[in-house]
Amino acid sequence: MPSSPYAPLVEVTRGPVVESVHSGALAVVDAHGKLIASAGDPNLVTYLRSSSKPLQVLPLLERGGVQAFNLSDKEIALMCASHSGTDEHYATVTALQAKIGISESDLLCGVHAPTHTATAEAMRQRGEVFTANRHNCSGKHTGFLAHAVLRGETKEDYINPNHPIQRTITQTFAEMIEFPREKIAIGVDGCSAPVFAVPLFNAALGFARLCNPTELAPARAKACQTITRAMTAYPFMVAGPERFDTLAMEIGGRRFICKGGAEGYQAIGILPGALGPGSPALGITYKVADGDVNGRARPVIGVEILRQLGLVTAADIAGPLAHLAARPVTNWREIKVGEMRPVFHLDWSALSAWVREE
Repeated sequence: MPSSPYAPLVEVTRGPVVESVHSGALAVVDAHGKLIASAGDPNLVTYLRSSSKPLQVLPLLERGGVQAFNLSDKEIALMCASHSGTDEHYATVTALQAKIGISESDLLCGVHAPTHTATAEAMRQRGEVFTANRHNCSGKHTGFLAHAVLRGETKEDYINPNHPIQRTITQTFAEMIEFPREKIAIGVDGCSAPVFAVPLFNAALGFARLCNPTELAPARAKACQTITRAMTAYPFMVAGPERFDTLAMEIGGRRFICKGGAEGYQAIGILPGALGPGSPALGITYKVADGDVNGRARPVIGVEILRQLGLVTAADIAGPLAHLAARPVTNWREIKVGEMRPVFHLDWSALSAWVREE
């Protein structure tokens, strides 16, 4: 019987008994392709889902999209986003489409209610219908269309894996993660766009190189720097109220980027010098085995990794991150009945100059 590629990462107790366990796999890689730390199988092949968005926008910027459309960092952050559909997200993507010369009706992402509950309820009370620009992937799709317009390609079927822009995106992604293009498994995401399955190790390498692109060609390196600058400058655009990606980056002070994906996937990129003078860029990717449908395990893991690296403090965890980190489990009467807690500690010996064991 083969061993599982997953290791326990989070457990949930009730009284003295561990009632549930969320297992997963995790890889931490530097920009030179060195595996720094891992849990489970770091070569697990799985879909990045929306965690790939910062890499999917890269060829648009590399080809001069910033100059062609006078893109702001706020708009670039939105192109990397799985946003909550708030009024600010909606207004930003709508204005961005006007700059590009496209319209909401060009989007092929579909329609769903804003994931921000208060926004969705306010719209219902106003009698407003949900439209494509409220979709969490509308920024990414607007970026795809901008790429098509920039190159004079058709806007129709821009999400087809064989469309010229998608072929370029896949090739760029393959180069960034140093993985053969023909070995990338391509599926269809919830927003109908192509989605990539590759080893966690290679995806983490891509995020490390995104954060430290000094060995890349000048145009690509500049595009990478633009993406990380935009995401850290406008974390609200990347996700939304009370969500891990936004709150962590707000606390992070431009030291790291975070981008979650569906089915329990998360990517984190640590910028050079974030751990101390001379510290390397790192890419971190992990996958929760059960898909983490209710979203309770993935943030706990992310907060714990950042805590172990010294990138969030006890005050951060007790404050803005309290609802996302290790915490009590309560019942309907708000009585504490157990706790949810991380159960992993990564070996940071490869970073001993910057990470101190507790």
